[in-house]
Amino acid sequence: MTTNRSADTGAWRSVDLETNDRWTIHLDDDDRTELISVLRNGQAADRPLLTYRRSDFPFSARTLSKIQRAMTEAQHGLGVALVKGLPREQLSPAEFELLTWAIGLHIGVARPQDKASRYLNTVKDAGGVYRSATGRGYSSNAELDFHVDGADVVILTCYNQAPEGGDSMCASSVAAFQQLKTERPDLAEALQQPYPFGRQGEQAEGEAPYHTMPIVSVLGDAVFCLWVRNRLEHALRIPGAPSLTDAQREAVDLLDEIVRRPEFMYCMRLEPGDMQLLGNHTVLHSRTSFHDHADPERKRTLFRLWLSTPDAPDLPRSWGPFYGSTSAGTLRGGIHGQHYDDRCREFDQIQAADIGVRIAN
Repeated sequence: MTTNRSADTGAWRSVDLETNDRWTIHLDDDDRTELISVLRNGQAADRPLLTYRRSDFPFSARTLSKIQRAMTEAQHGLGVALVKGLPREQLSPAEFELLTWAIGLHIGVARPQDKASRYLNTVKDAGGVYRSATGRGYSSNAELDFHVDGADVVILTCYNQAPEGGDSMCASSVAAFQQLKTERPDLAEALQQPYPFGRQGEQAEGEAPYHTMPIVSVLGDAVFCLWVRNRLEHALRIPGAPSLTDAQREAVDLLDEIVRRPEFMYCMRLEPGDMQLLGNHTVLHSRTSFHDHADPERKRTLFRLWLSTPDAPDLPRSWGPFYGSTSAGTLRGGIHGQHYDDRCREFDQIQAADIGVRIAN
């Protein structure tokens, strides 16, 4: 098995994002005008998201090239990209949500994200309890642990921002692991041992409530990281799940400490009309807690897509329990949940064929 990543791909520190603007792409008025026109020509009242196709939204090569540049940076560069200037002011929340979906149709295959098998989630405080057995951060206003999401790339588009807090934080897991390996090589080895991760009550029929896999895996000379503390802590409370050794516990605590050091953690405040793209294999992300608007129409609202992409790299075989296929450019990731049905399978097959993602046997 080979990988198209080098050892240092994505190994940045916060100063690298502060001094390099290649990861920020700006849309102009012509782009916004086109996005609105194509969106409104393609939308249909009450049409389910999974029935839309890429051909319903024929964006120009000029506009798509900017989006694709951001995707390339997220997957094969720094692992972080930001597209600024989506036409937020001219669109309703429902239209902005559909625009997020329409853009996703051009760059990957959306993956289901939760128990309800939703392919696009609204990130909004709905009173969720992050630390509960079934808690998910996107439905709470809590500060989140540094983590990855369950697909090759995660996209967040911002419609409303909170008046206080809700800032995004990210860190290179590759750079953090390199630092941990320098400080404590014994703990670097511990991170490559299997850890249990809970499914938060979202498992499909026949799936166990947890799975085991390493937090860090090395393929060739490239480092991959999959870390979600909330799911680890949940798994440790499941009867029969393996416990951690002292070294494993110390290793995850040190990893979390390193990514929060100022030299590793980059903070950004998403503004309405921003689209953030993150490569989950090399970047950990988080969010500060927030205090929201009292007006429901002004509450912090983002839309989230998880994407499997045609040019995603080979993954370590040890990640198979979560991702399914680990071969480059194959349909993988996501949480099938408990409502993954024929309409989901049909979307997956049609969109994968259209975008050039292979379905592994």
